[in-house]
Amino acid sequence: MFDKFNISNIVENDGVLISIVGYLVVFTSLLLLAIIITYFQKALQTQQRKKLKSLGHRAADSENLSISGEVSAAISTALYLHFEEKHDLENTVLTIKRVQRTYSPWSSKLYGLREIPKR
Repeated sequence: MFDKFNISNIVENDGVLISIVGYLVVFTSLLLLAIIITYFQKALQTQQRKKLKSLGHRAADSENLSISGEVSAAISTALYLHFEEKHDLENTVLTIKRVQRTYSPWSSKLYGLREIPKR
């Protein structure tokens, strides 16, 4: 089927052109995604600024409404710890209740031995 690997087969069969088009599609889509995310952030800040102005808040006139990464990390950590804490509010009373189970040969180790061990 394939005799030997030859670079001329790739060049003749448009392999380089397909690779270049693939790279261009990927980088163009990444660039477009970065632009969309940037404008989405600006649109959200504009909407927040309008909402603050309608409420008469003085923070609407400030230049930067964004929160730094450290503050975002601290808030998200605090929220995570707060919501995970609900498992610690359990009853402190321990009750042990014995349940009589019927005998089952499936749990018996006696039938698992093939030979009786010699001493």
